[in-house]
Amino acid sequence: MSPRKINKEQKRREIALSCLDLIYEEGMKKLTVAQVAKTAGIGKGTIYEYFENKEDIIFEIINIHIEQHHKEFTIQVQKLNNIKDKLKLFFDFVLNDSEDNLKHFNGYKEFLSIVLSEENLPMKEFNCEKNEYFRGELIKIFEDGVKSGELKEEAILLSDGILTYQKGLALRKMSQANFDVREDFEKFMSTIFKLIKVQND
Repeated sequence: MSPRKINKEQKRREIALSCLDLIYEEGMKKLTVAQVAKTAGIGKGTIYEYFENKEDIIFEIINIHIEQHHKEFTIQVQKLNNIKDKLKLFFDFVLNDSEDNLKHFNGYKEFLSIVLSEENLPMKEFNCEKNEYFRGELIKIFEDGVKSGELKEEAILLSDGILTYQKGLALRKMSQANFDVREDFEKFMSTIFKLIKVQND
């Protein structure tokens, strides 16, 4: 990798980092290249030296947010020994109603609305790529449960189903009035663990 390319990638990241909250303040659909340039303190023309278009900027900003979430998740999950607690942490993005998390959750809601309404293939591919990370983390959680003797081996096969449930839970939270997301989660997890937990007689 040439020094020129490394510098370009670093500059892309620097521009995105300076605009991390811009997509939440302005909204992804209303966000303009001019606003990004102003926030980053560079000329509008310079933006196009590092990004192809507005969507490319949005991808980079969201990617940094997801990287930060990945790092935090990795740190926190290693502190937990209980499989239920690890799964609860996995669902924290949907369950957590703190002001900071709701800002990111609503950003995801807008991102999803663009993916669904505009048939944006690059955004769909980006979404698939990020889902693979979360799928892998779920598999690790279930594998840890099997290794510790807490869960049956079949639990690992539930990884895709749990990921689908998480997405469905997020969608219901976004679209249904008075939906108790935490109650639904607790009921679902209780049922799942009755089926996959090793019973020590």
